[in-house]
Amino acid sequence: MKKTLPGIFALAVLASCNDSKSEKQISLNYPETKKVDTVTDYFGTEVKDPYRWLEDDRSEETEEWVKAQNEVTFDYLNSIPYKKELEERLSEIWNYEKISAPFEEGDYTYFYKNDGLQNQYVVYRKKGEDGETEVFLDPNKFSEDGTTSLAGLSFSKDGSKAAYAISEGGSDWRKIIIIDAENKERVEDTIQNVKFSGISWKGNEGFYYSSYEKPEGSELSAKTDQHRLFYHKLGTPQSEDKIIFGDTEEQKHRYVGGGVSEDDRFLFISARNSTSGGKLFMMDLSKNNPELVTILDHENTDSYVITNEDSKLFIVTNMDAPNRKVVTVDAANPSPENWEDFIPETENVLSPSTGGGYFFAEYMVDAVSEVKQYDYDGELVREVELPGIGSAGGFGAKKEKEELYYSFTNYVTPGTIYKYNIEEGTSEVYNKPNIKFNPDDYESKQVFYTSKDGTKVPMIITHKKGLELDGKNPTMLYGYGGFNVSLTPSFSTANAIWMEQGGVYAVPNLRGGGEYGKEWHDAGIKLKKQNVFDDFIAAAEYLIEENYTSSDYLAIRGGSNGGLLVGATMTQRPDLMKVALPAVGVMDMLRYHTFTAGAGWAYDYGTAEDSKEMFEYLYNYSPVHNIEKGTEYPATLVTTGDHDDRVVPAHSFKFAAELQEKHAGEEPVLIRIETKAGHGAGKPTKMIIEEYADIFGFTLYNMGFDVLPNKTKEEVKG
Repeated sequence: MKKTLPGIFALAVLASCNDSKSEKQISLNYPETKKVDTVTDYFGTEVKDPYRWLEDDRSEETEEWVKAQNEVTFDYLNSIPYKKELEERLSEIWNYEKISAPFEEGDYTYFYKNDGLQNQYVVYRKKGEDGETEVFLDPNKFSEDGTTSLAGLSFSKDGSKAAYAISEGGSDWRKIIIIDAENKERVEDTIQNVKFSGISWKGNEGFYYSSYEKPEGSELSAKTDQHRLFYHKLGTPQSEDKIIFGDTEEQKHRYVGGGVSEDDRFLFISARNSTSGGKLFMMDLSKNNPELVTILDHENTDSYVITNEDSKLFIVTNMDAPNRKVVTVDAANPSPENWEDFIPETENVLSPSTGGGYFFAEYMVDAVSEVKQYDYDGELVREVELPGIGSAGGFGAKKEKEELYYSFTNYVTPGTIYKYNIEEGTSEVYNKPNIKFNPDDYESKQVFYTSKDGTKVPMIITHKKGLELDGKNPTMLYGYGGFNVSLTPSFSTANAIWMEQGGVYAVPNLRGGGEYGKEWHDAGIKLKKQNVFDDFIAAAEYLIEENYTSSDYLAIRGGSNGGLLVGATMTQRPDLMKVALPAVGVMDMLRYHTFTAGAGWAYDYGTAEDSKEMFEYLYNYSPVHNIEKGTEYPATLVTTGDHDDRVVPAHSFKFAAELQEKHAGEEPVLIRIETKAGHGAGKPTKMIIEEYADIFGFTLYNMGFDVLPNKTKEEVKG
């Protein structure tokens, strides 16, 4: 592959229209990426790491590399003839009012709203039913470019004070600002350097939050592994905040969180070293100088206290219950031998919530929601009648409330909020979005396909009605497959545009996810991670065999752990797809655990330091290490953010550099690096729309479309 000095770019396109599909020869001159002689020995195997210098996110050299890559990438993306058209259509469909469910704090009812194309949602409030609606917080005014976002909002018990967290440039590091809720004035200094934290108030006196010591070196990539829980008392400086948990070697954990019970009596503390499994502690705040009491002293389960009734604790757990159950125990003797089943485990995964003096048990049945209402005696009250087949969530409210709100969505139904009468069990529409999309024009169906080892895997396929199964439909296969995360049906404005263009959108529920509980999750971790890639490959093969699409019209996409999924799939089966779209991916499986909180992902991945067997397994699928010189890879658009301090951008940088060096084909392999953006949360609407226009444009253009697929030749001539 030819290379020139950074910033110099040549693009030649030879196109001839044939059935909306063109044949292109694209010549790209990528920026030169220097190589260094860095070698690491793993159990006697020497592994070269020529682009390790790109891990230094503070160096001028890395900054220049980012600029040079972006120049090449955006020159290419801006040359796509219908990119602007996609951006305009995305803006048009995105431009509708979006309102959250309301919630009450003190004398006010609060809600979030976006007028349409605002970069960030605004928090509004009104007093009483007939009160005048006013702006409470407008994150669009936090920064001129909209890249500072609201990352959390919590009120004191009486609603008189509020603490809110902000994220700057998409970073996971936060600041907490405390205000008088009545006049919205700041009441004291900003709490600095907060990360992976909630804000949990104790009465009106103060709140608990979590953070790490600010690391030496880069705060965006340096390792953070000792999380601490602090208590901030109003009226005192942050320097006097008391460390509640995590300051000793014995209490050292990567993730520590604290939450106060609704009645203010208990503080519950979780402590974990991985994203799965954790210890559980409590403190009785009604006592002077409360002691730390252990509920669970090991990290073999995921357990948390969902609520309490006086001293009776209700705990959600997967201990001896892979699909989760609810148990009860007295706070005086809270260890597991005293637990009693309250809502027993079933064959479906349970996600419970509470509201109005009841429990709402949401079950995933083949990734689709069913909800049952229970009283505090554990008796079934009713099965909640949902508006359709899809995902329902948000069944939560304070104990004294008579109504709660929940949302319902699926791949063709924009998220609608319903008001639910808790005693009567009736629902009514609270807010239905007025979006320029007609669900009646589309269909969504679930299929079950067979993976490599014979496992049946569900997948939901969505597209326009009347789709012709001719193997020529542009298809987006999206996956994740990890960390017990469940991909349930939900509407996406961007995906609506994809389907509007005649595109197929397919989402398989891969192993490694949580759709079928802990056993499904554990079937896709560590030395079983290849199952996840096999499931994804089998999904692609199913879509091809059933003539939804073919390799010439298939794109694969995923972010974070899903970016790893795309990277591993495209390096194992480069022939399978036309386009690969790995976003903020974990691409270097030998070093991921050395950055920020990456070591906390070891439950899913294992690390190269665990054993020779684990190293070799990771080395055999690590995307950065499995790009082979002379191989033709699919057209690839790697996307990341320069402020991503969760999956550091070095993963994507090194992957792109390896691809550009070794790729033998004519398909473009580019990296799009968003500046002043992180892992995704809080990204301004304008940035999101621009990114989707680039992704869809790149995908369709490299599938051979000179004009958008839904444009007829007559329209083009006109």
